Amino acid sequence: MQREHVERAVSRYSLLFTIPSYEKIVALLFVQCVAAGVLGQIQISASLQSLAWGAAVGLAFFVATFVANYVTGNVVLKNDLIIGLRRCSFVSLASNLIVTVASCVASLASFWFGDATVYPKVVAVGFFAALSICFLAYYVLSFTSLARVIFVATFQPTLFLVLFLVSHLPFAIVGRSMFYALMAGALAYVGVRTFIAEMETSRTRSLGVTSVKMFRAFLANWTEGLVKPFEDVLERLSEERDVTVSLIAFRTKNGLKTVMVVPAIHPGPFKNIGSSAVPGMIQAAMEKKLGCVVSVPHGISGHELDLASQDQNNKLISHIVESVKFTEFSDRATPFETAKIGGATVGCQLFGDCGLVTLTLAPETMEDLPLELNDIVLREAQKKGLSRVVAVDAHNSIQGHFDAEKAVEPITKAFKGAIELASSRKQSRFEVGAAKVVPTEFSVKDGMGPSGITVTAFKAGGKTTVYVTVDGNNMVSGLREKILDSLLELGINGGEVLTTDTHVVNAVVLNEMGYNPLGKAIDHQKLMEHIKHATTMALQNLEPAEVSWQQVTVQDLKVIGERQIDELSLITDEGAKRAKKTSVLVFPAFGFALVVLLSLF
Repeated sequence: MQREHVERAVSRYSLLFTIPSYEKIVALLFVQCVAAGVLGQIQISASLQSLAWGAAVGLAFFVATFVANYVTGNVVLKNDLIIGLRRCSFVSLASNLIVTVASCVASLASFWFGDATVYPKVVAVGFFAALSICFLAYYVLSFTSLARVIFVATFQPTLFLVLFLVSHLPFAIVGRSMFYALMAGALAYVGVRTFIAEMETSRTRSLGVTSVKMFRAFLANWTEGLVKPFEDVLERLSEERDVTVSLIAFRTKNGLKTVMVVPAIHPGPFKNIGSSAVPGMIQAAMEKKLGCVVSVPHGISGHELDLASQDQNNKLISHIVESVKFTEFSDRATPFETAKIGGATVGCQLFGDCGLVTLTLAPETMEDLPLELNDIVLREAQKKGLSRVVAVDAHNSIQGHFDAEKAVEPITKAFKGAIELASSRKQSRFEVGAAKVVPTEFSVKDGMGPSGITVTAFKAGGKTTVYVTVDGNNMVSGLREKILDSLLELGINGGEVLTTDTHVVNAVVLNEMGYNPLGKAIDHQKLMEHIKHATTMALQNLEPAEVSWQQVTVQDLKVIGERQIDELSLITDEGAKRAKKTSVLVFPAFGFALVVLLSLF
């Protein structure tokens, strides 16, 4: 059930949008203001003189709007985390357009009914709609006080309305219009506060985090890259848990050659929040510490094991770096063996009494595997006399819905088959090679994290195996098979393609998933060329090696937790649904109330 909530919450990424650059907004405001001035004057007299005068009036509208936006964006909201001059200008563009359209409708209505008093009433309805948008935008987005929200939401729209009315209406009607506008503003404010209140459910109140606060914190990160607001929410909801990190190190006569680090931590929830960048952070810290190639594939974990903040990331990495110590080494290994059962493919290679296994459902969809698989894998490994097993969730195929619970049985069966095969093989001396390539033409928007591609190659029992680790969040279905096929010509006998599941690629593009899996935006051929290049380098530096393994336990790390991530996902999903339903009821109701009041005056 939890995964369904997460998937529905993630699907809300497609509702986000970007706004134009400040220069484009200013240009649109200029056009809108001039058009409003011309339309207002043409309603009085359709002549070239009215057209020229209207353009001059429109220029005055623009100057007033520009100054008002500067005051709100650069003075009143100078220190706001999200709202600045650009976003203030965009909101004013929207409100100006609504008032302008309302005035055109008002002119037609006045002509149709033959009653000049209809005009200010229709404009008031438009002003209600404009202020509702302004109140909602500033209330939800701004980190400032309520008093400032009310001021910035009303200042520019009211200034524009006053200038618009004064420029082409008799003073008596202007006074009546402003009285109507005052009623419209009051109802718009009450309507928005009612809408916000209705958005809060018992679920959000029980967590102590409002929907608005969560949404504002998300936007602060999405728009400005700010970490603290959202991590403050996560810290409040977190629970403490001990987590493990497995390490397998390979050394040659020249020292450490490469280290594979598999943390039981999930990289999430998105972008630079929590542990989203943990794979790359671990890799960078360990490469600096050990001076060798380091790969960080995805361990068996889900969003319930997202770290809550950057402080927790630093605690994790510091503990790993301080604790890493490889002492006992073995020079024996088996060839890489695979077993395919029920759509699951499990690869297994034994190094002394430590097993390294890779789990995948490719080419079918696979996402985060259930934590229970860790216990299953460990029990089965111990039955074969192994002291340690490191399980890697390959996370290398996505094309639709994933049922995590149904994945347990076939993976368990395939694992038993793979470890049986590997245990039956004789261990012998082995060689290892490693290489790292960071393609410069791929970015996080394309789905490639900053750690690039690492390849670890092994030659044991006459077979050559490669583990290709790509810094990304999953990959499109079929790409894994393309990559493995392309490596056959290099003399590779087997291996697996792994992703780190980094979430630095999440929430940086606007699509249904909120990110691009590897291969969706990246050219497959170019990616395979980089992988083949890294593989060739790894094969060229193959040399006799020894292996050592270690498990580091980090105590009392703050993670989001299964219940909390479920609640957060539900709040996001239900909040989107509730907003849609509530807005359809609340704003038309208050709009109707305004119409009724206007009819009484």
